[in-house]
Amino acid sequence: MDSFLTHRSRNLLLAIGIFLSACQTPPPASCPPPLAPPPPPVVVEPPVPVGKNTPDFILGSWDVLPDWLSQDLPASWPALQQSCKALHLKPVWLPICHAAANIANDDVMAQRTFYETWFTPYQVFNPDGTDTGLITGYYEPLLKGSRTQSKKYPYPIYAAPDDMVEVDMGELFPQYRGKIVRARLQGKRVVPYFNRAEIEAGLATALHGRELCWVANEVELFFLQIQGSGRIEFEDGTRMKVGYADQNGHPYASIGRKLIDMGELKPEEASMQGIKNWADKNPEMLPIVLGHNPSYVFFRELPSGLSGPLGALGVPLTNEYSIAVDQRTIPLGVPVFLAATQPNSNEPLNRLVFAQDTGGAIKGAVRADFFWGFGELAGAKAGRMRQSGRLWVLFPKGMEPTLN
Repeated sequence: MDSFLTHRSRNLLLAIGIFLSACQTPPPASCPPPLAPPPPPVVVEPPVPVGKNTPDFILGSWDVLPDWLSQDLPASWPALQQSCKALHLKPVWLPICHAAANIANDDVMAQRTFYETWFTPYQVFNPDGTDTGLITGYYEPLLKGSRTQSKKYPYPIYAAPDDMVEVDMGELFPQYRGKIVRARLQGKRVVPYFNRAEIEAGLATALHGRELCWVANEVELFFLQIQGSGRIEFEDGTRMKVGYADQNGHPYASIGRKLIDMGELKPEEASMQGIKNWADKNPEMLPIVLGHNPSYVFFRELPSGLSGPLGALGVPLTNEYSIAVDQRTIPLGVPVFLAATQPNSNEPLNRLVFAQDTGGAIKGAVRADFFWGFGELAGAKAGRMRQSGRLWVLFPKGMEPTLN
């Protein structure tokens, strides 16, 4: 990016001025923005109530956390160790991770004492004062694919294009602080990067030759992009792991909601499996519906030895103990106590998890995406999960939030 600005700085600054002149305040959805590693582009934030636009943290206590004393803490301990791999050199985390390293993986009493010594729970509230929000699920899917394109495998999984640039608006214009734009040069103008429909129509010529592999099913590819990671199984039995590399900067839009609005699905049918079933029966309508979501995710091949997909924190996710959050509210790496219910059920899901990922659709204070793991069973749970839940962030002592 530095060399890009060095050689074209005058034209780029002029072009960005033109680009911004078309944007109102606050910028509309066509002025994009984030997912990762690297960090996701910040899409325009969701609206908040007039007069208040920040979440609240209310000091809590350990005895208000549902089922805290009966938690299976050893099951979540590997997720803590993953967070420490990313955070152990930070001053606040250095003594925490050092203390954790001296605790046995199966010592539940020592682990509970550890959390109660080093962390303080704060309940998260939405800007409107409510303490509940949407808890969804995601997973790591398996797709059938090939390293070469064919009639059987026509749909490409792309690596990030070379012509897409990241512009930090705040470095140029203070009023756009925190806004990241994914863009491309069109002559002397900076314009938004191609949307999904344009990419699938072949207009993004820089993607030609950037194919990692090809897959058999267009809808499975679409959901791979929503999940952010997955595995591709080739006909010889070998597999490739792919993970999030970048995103085109356009905001995520739900095709489930689109199908409900079109009268194609009932709300209770708009699960991942319900959408897949609809697609099988309506292939002629599929491109239009998929194009409703302009967001497009690019991938990279991951080392085969990883224990799980890489989250935004840069460490492998832990099945059923990692969540994706909106990092404008919840810092990556911290423990979070989740009080929710199992998918399509009233059975409690009260669990200590770790904020280790982000997602294009994960926006808001009390909002989380629960990582179920790999395969069909995990996918079935993730696809059904739309639960109401509450969150407590376990802030390291010395890193507590400012209370409103």
